[in-house]
Parts: sequence; structure tokens; C-alpha cells
Amino acid sequence: AWQVRGLCGTYNWNQRDEFTTPAGDVETGVAAFANKYRASGDCPVLGPFPLEPCGAFAGRRELAEAACAVLHGPAFQ
Repeated sequence: AWQVRGLCGTYNWNQRDEFTTPAGDVETGVAAFANKYRASGDCPVLGPFPLEPCGAFAGRRELAEAACAVLHGPAFQ
């Protein structure tokens, strides 16, 4: 069984299964993968277009950078 999955990948050195969904299938696109991890119906369904989060949510860059810094911290070393 996996100990990590989703945006963390499966940590098995196989990049082909990094988009494994909660149901265990593997998506090939970012939007389809992200839609499988939507937290609630309040979140919009993503389309197959390139995401531009900084343009869509101006002023949130600092919050996003702080949240992403966790992924570069000791917990994920």
C-alpha cells in the first residue's frame, strides 16, 4: 500500500503513476487529476486549459508561496 499519493506522488521512483487518483486510476492530464481531488462541490471543475492561478487570484501569491514552502521543508526531505 502507498504511504503517500496525490500531489505528493507515490514516492516509488516511477513518474508514470504520479497522477494516481483516490480511486487508484492514473490520470494523464493536470486538470483531470486535480478534479479528482476537489474537496467539495463549491470548488469549480477545472477545464483542460493551462492554469494561471496568480492572474486569477491577484494578491494571493504570498499565501501560495508560504503554503508551498512546506513542500520544500524538512517534512518532505
